[in-house]
Amino acid sequence: MTAAPLRRRSTTASARAPAPAPEEFAGPTGGTRRDAYFDNAKYLAIVWVAIGHAWEPFYATSRTSAALYLVVYAFHMPAFIVISGYFSRSFTFRPDQLQRLVTGIAVPYILFRTAYALFRYAAGDQPDLSVGLLDPWFLTWFLPALFIWRLTAPLWRIIRLPVPLALTIAALASASPEIGSDLDLQRVLQFLPFFVLGLRLSPEHFRLLRRRAVRIAAVPVVLGATAFAYWAVPRMNDAWFYHTDSARTLGAPWWGGGLMQLAMFGCSLVLTACFLAWVPGRRMWCTALGAGTLYGYLLHGFLAKGSRWWHWYDAAWIGTPWGHVVVTLIAAVVVTLLCTPPVRKVFRFAVEPRMHWAFRRAPRGRGCPDGEQQYCWRGSYVP
Repeated sequence: MTAAPLRRRSTTASARAPAPAPEEFAGPTGGTRRDAYFDNAKYLAIVWVAIGHAWEPFYATSRTSAALYLVVYAFHMPAFIVISGYFSRSFTFRPDQLQRLVTGIAVPYILFRTAYALFRYAAGDQPDLSVGLLDPWFLTWFLPALFIWRLTAPLWRIIRLPVPLALTIAALASASPEIGSDLDLQRVLQFLPFFVLGLRLSPEHFRLLRRRAVRIAAVPVVLGATAFAYWAVPRMNDAWFYHTDSARTLGAPWWGGGLMQLAMFGCSLVLTACFLAWVPGRRMWCTALGAGTLYGYLLHGFLAKGSRWWHWYDAAWIGTPWGHVVVTLIAAVVVTLLCTPPVRKVFRFAVEPRMHWAFRRAPRGRGCPDGEQQYCWRGSYVP
């Protein structure tokens, strides 16, 4: 997520102040500090991501768990992507924003794609050590996708009917088996409408979602979606929820891909709205963890995959209903711990590297020129 434009300050103040965090602007609750609502939403979304990964081994053995799995997969990444789009509204290729693209997305992707390759090799999941930066693996796909989406943000702001156009692109991608696997482009294009939708949202939209009537209406909607998912488990290919393959790859006619894209977008949009309606807007014990969700996202994948490779799910008690509950709680607790300040301090070098040495800096004592304070980055003017 990118930083919003800084408020106009004096030259001296701009030279001292660090760049704000992405959420430090007026959100649906007003004010210019980090918005507790979005931090809560990010934290709860990453918890559901971890729970979804923890439930995956239960899909083939429990129809109830499979139904809950489909419901979670219908909204957890769309919610993340919508929020990412919302915080990309101010992206205009400013130097500080481009630097954040490198330090906050590109470099972490290279480091974690390499780390996962080493992890797979050490665990015996792949016979030879190959990184393949053009071939994202597991959850690392989100970083190059966000990089690409954010670069296109200025374009979507000047296009008429951007969301219908993004849906058209997603439908065409689903109908095109020729799209290769480089940078997981199929998934990048199929998830694109959620990012573009986030770009078009305003604080007022989130305020409307948080009305009491919407929260109450979300209850029967989610219950109905869960019942439908229970019916659909033996009748539907769950790969549609991953958005990684074309329609023909999934055994459907090419035109079926377009129809499924529209159906999946509508379903995911409704459930994402229900999720966002239930997110509390006040500061809570977990609010501060919202600033560390990328840590939880990137780090929990090692445990998610390791649990399969090391046969943690082979224990008989895990297959029982109470075993499912325990696994769910463990997943929630683990990803919560991975978002805490001590973990962030240890892994900041990989997730949020400073990299001052890589970018041009102003001479010592030189502040931001008048009228160009918005280009200041960590106290330095980048022309």
